[in-house]
Amino acid sequence: MPSPADLSPAAVTLRGRRPRDLPVLTRWLTDPDAEWRQWDAPYLPTWDTTVNLQRYAQSLSTRPPSPNERVVVAGGVVVGMVNRAEEDPAGSGWWDLGILIYDPALWGRGLGSRALGLWVQATLDETDAHVLTFSTWGGNERMIRAAVRLGFREAGRVREAREVNGQRFDAVRLDLLRREWPGLDGGA
Repeated sequence: MPSPADLSPAAVTLRGRRPRDLPVLTRWLTDPDAEWRQWDAPYLPTWDTTVNLQRYAQSLSTRPPSPNERVVVAGGVVVGMVNRAEEDPAGSGWWDLGILIYDPALWGRGLGSRALGLWVQATLDETDAHVLTFSTWGGNERMIRAAVRLGFREAGRVREAREVNGQRFDAVRLDLLRREWPGLDGGA
């Protein structure tokens, strides 16, 4: 893998999962001690998350890539994933997005913001999305800042709804309307 210092946001691309990606995806997804798990829904029971991620990683080898998931590639190496899910009812134009950059050595360098911007653009290009949402918890300030930089606005906050390590945090949802997206030149 290229040195983290050698990777810039411009090096980030998204693509469909390939069979050769499975070892790196499985390694990061099934490691119960991976640092990313402290930021991605750490309020859920650890054992439950571990079991669900192990099942998910196993399923990757038996099902074709989904258009609603992509791997994040930087410098030719898989460094994360993005996903989206259509909120009910189908066809309503509401899509919830997710992003994950695995290696903490890559955090804070703009790679996640670039990947999220690419995913917003892809989602708007590939779906009937009218509104995109992004859900997180108040302690994940990096993700909130990345979404806000791209034009997302806070749409809702449930105060002290999440408990992490004995401390209470807000549940936060951000949204972006299609007409508000400035495109990659203006947003990422």
